[in-house]
Amino acid sequence: MTDQANEDRRDDGDHPSETFRGPIVLRRQQTGGSTDSTTDQRLLDSRGPSDWVHTDPWRVLRIQAEFVEGFGALAEVPRAVTVFGSARTPRDHPEYQQGREIGAALANAGFAAITGGGPGSMEAVNRGCSEAGGLSIGLGIELPFEQGLNPWVDLGVNFRYFFARKTMFIKYSQAFICLPGGFGTLDELFEALTLVQTKKVTKFPVVLFGSEYWGGLYQWVRDTVLANGKIGEADADLLYVTDDVDEAVKVVLEAYKAWEDTH
Repeated sequence: MTDQANEDRRDDGDHPSETFRGPIVLRRQQTGGSTDSTTDQRLLDSRGPSDWVHTDPWRVLRIQAEFVEGFGALAEVPRAVTVFGSARTPRDHPEYQQGREIGAALANAGFAAITGGGPGSMEAVNRGCSEAGGLSIGLGIELPFEQGLNPWVDLGVNFRYFFARKTMFIKYSQAFICLPGGFGTLDELFEALTLVQTKKVTKFPVVLFGSEYWGGLYQWVRDTVLANGKIGEADADLLYVTDDVDEAVKVVLEAYKAWEDTH
């Protein structure tokens, strides 16, 4: 396939109907109809017949296999930064262009870019990184609605379980950059902050990109959470808010250098 044909295929916005069974992708006639639950949901749902009790040992093996696959696929990934953001960001939205710029800037600074592998802002970051010649990584998740890995992912891994996927985000990243996003972005944001606060990970900056979007949250953390003694000043300082791509990458580079100096 020529480069132009590949470009046209990636950018036409078309995506076939698909269903995930963990790392297995089923498309078109292979989907066999849609399902109304995911592996995570079936694991956590305690309602209905109790025969699921007898299948949990097999689930443990499946979880183990998911970690093994993830570790194996990402073990030789170079230094990387995970960028989160909304799957609902349209391609003509300014946040999409910002995502492309961040992906390209990370690639030019020598970092791989890791996203959740979906559409919207995640696609933008993967696209910018890939276009700049960097390694574009997507860690997908089985969901009850169709999503799939975006066409700009160079290395992709699909996960059944959120906790296995979260481990990969943390283990193989040197920083998080959060574009405007919803519950998923907020979940990853506060998980990262908790891990840094409790020293499970070190030298791990969290950058909130977009002061208009994140400013209210940042002020609430300082004016309410910190003011009420629920966190310390050092905890509040874990967050960086910026509207500048170069500044976001500078924060990442400085933290990485500090990490290198201690290892």
